[in-house]
Amino acid sequence: MPKKLILLIGAPGSGKTTDARQIAEKHAGSITSYSTGDLIRKEIEKGTATGKIAEGFVSKGDLIPTAIVVEMIVAAIKSAPTDIVLLDGFPGKEKQLQHFCDFVFNGHDIQLVSVIEVRVSEEVAKARCLASGKSEEIFEHEMTSYTQAIDIIEKHYEDKQILKVIDGEKELDAVVAEIDAYLVSKL
Repeated sequence: MPKKLILLIGAPGSGKTTDARQIAEKHAGSITSYSTGDLIRKEIEKGTATGKIAEGFVSKGDLIPTAIVVEMIVAAIKSAPTDIVLLDGFPGKEKQLQHFCDFVFNGHDIQLVSVIEVRVSEEVAKARCLASGKSEEIFEHEMTSYTQAIDIIEKHYEDKQILKVIDGEKELDAVVAEIDAYLVSKL
């Protein structure tokens, strides 16, 4: 039976990682939550072959090649302890989208059920990131990367009729409740 995958996307500071963790906690034993950044950090910490390659890029401040990121993500999804996986922060770039779609839509191990975009204004995203300790420079860099790709990513998933946009500017509990209700209707 294929793993059911739900992608949670959104700007830096949209709250997607927190939302995903709360959903997974609420459905402990049936939904596993992964953050793309956390998966990469864990591979580096474990010193796996893939982690060592990733560390070489990260240590120089370079982006990890898409094929390596997709390999890490797919391995995590396939070995997840549950049949439903919530992945946040991916895809973030058009190249990631293309590479991942090639894999997911041509394979039988992973079924992409839905893509949920937690949408916030740039002002809200910036305020949240700065409050959490990110520098303005890092936020601007991340936001630029996000805005360069989001229109293409949204259109791709809208065309497949699996994109759901949720207002991420509401209170955390309200956002999580809306995501949860939507997921329950899809699963």
